[in-house]
Amino acid sequence: MYSHPNGTTNSTDLQDYYDHIPPAHRLSHYSSLSGQNIPLAPTASSSVVNLAQDTTPYSDIPARTRPHYGDRRGEFANTPFVEEKSPSSRNRKRWVMIGLALVIVAAIVAIVVGVVLSQEKKSSSSSSSDDDSVSGDPSQFSKDSRLKQSFWGIAYTPEGTLYPDCGAKQSDVITDIQLLSQLTTRIRLYGADCNTTALVLNAINLTKVNLTVYIANYPQSDDNGEAYNRQKDAIKSAIQTYGSDHIAGVTVGNEFILNYLNANGATDPNSATGNAGGKILIQYIDDTKSMLQDLSLSSMKVGNADAGSYFNNLVLEEVGYGMANVHPWFANVSIDQAAGWTYDFFQNNDVALSKELSNTPEMSIAETGWPTKSSDAGNESNGPSTASEENLQKFLNTFVCQANANGTEYFFFELFDEKWKDEKYGGVEGWWGLFNGNRTLKNIEIPDCSGSSSSSS
Repeated sequence: MYSHPNGTTNSTDLQDYYDHIPPAHRLSHYSSLSGQNIPLAPTASSSVVNLAQDTTPYSDIPARTRPHYGDRRGEFANTPFVEEKSPSSRNRKRWVMIGLALVIVAAIVAIVVGVVLSQEKKSSSSSSSDDDSVSGDPSQFSKDSRLKQSFWGIAYTPEGTLYPDCGAKQSDVITDIQLLSQLTTRIRLYGADCNTTALVLNAINLTKVNLTVYIANYPQSDDNGEAYNRQKDAIKSAIQTYGSDHIAGVTVGNEFILNYLNANGATDPNSATGNAGGKILIQYIDDTKSMLQDLSLSSMKVGNADAGSYFNNLVLEEVGYGMANVHPWFANVSIDQAAGWTYDFFQNNDVALSKELSNTPEMSIAETGWPTKSSDAGNESNGPSTASEENLQKFLNTFVCQANANGTEYFFFELFDEKWKDEKYGGVEGWWGLFNGNRTLKNIEIPDCSGSSSSSS
């Protein structure tokens, strides 16, 4: 549960907190479990601690006109008749005119070819909203020996893809994909605005890395489908342009039910209010399936992401996978218990729920991590632990390899710090990256263990 700097917590404070969480990465609120003695995440050879299921709610060239050369005899009505030039003069004039015509035709051909080549280059090397050229061969890049392909997956949002501002650069996305490919084989996106899907798919194609992506559509519940349809068109165009070889699934909705409940003064995701929100979301999910079928991709998985205890059962029954945001920081859990708490919460709430449904959707942790900084002193601690690089290192050491060993599918949150979130919301919101905002690795050591040995995408 969100705590104010003075340590007090009430329902009004909680609502105020949600009202100021960024839509593209809204982090959930959680119940305080800091008093529980929860061990670290078990490995495959250790026993799983069975906690009683916690059902407490918790919580992105103008045209040129050619002169008219009519019959020179009488072209100008008031001009006296002039005798025609000799035949040789006429022949020379004719050849001059033919040569001029050939020059004009050659110029037109050159312009047309140039435009075509320019469009092809733009299509193959840049999908940015800016004029952003890509130089060299993006598949040839230096590897960083400090990076290990240890993460099952990583949450990623390209810089400059916040609608309606946009402004992402293909060169930046290529740099990000080069970094991500050294850390994982899977990434998840949050939405498709600002050409996000095309930028990422193009970058993967250009870098030729082993990376699959869960693309996404981030719809709103109160805009009559405007955001959904805008992103749907962008996703369809990106798939038609870059193909689907590197797409693992399409996620429709990120904390849609949580946001719908907050907007309508409710808390139960399976109440009448929750089901009403679910009905809206299911329409978008079904429409996405129809779109994929039209693209001859009916076998591609469609999923949903929400806060760990805010899944609507009707929605989950319509998707192939569910992604749950599970953050020990917002549950006021100490760093020493964070890894174990994350594993147990996910198993007892989300995996358990999936097993109760007839379609048994695949479940993964959509977000988990630890902040390294707060922009104000009042939010630098969640109670028992602080936001710091030292504590991020502890969470990396106690969660990543253990999660890989016990088969937990997760997306670590996130690749780099996001300056816009810090400027707009403050606190810890902008400081969850493994990298700083300038894409330099923080003062941490990446664990050395495979993140690809668990179940495939």
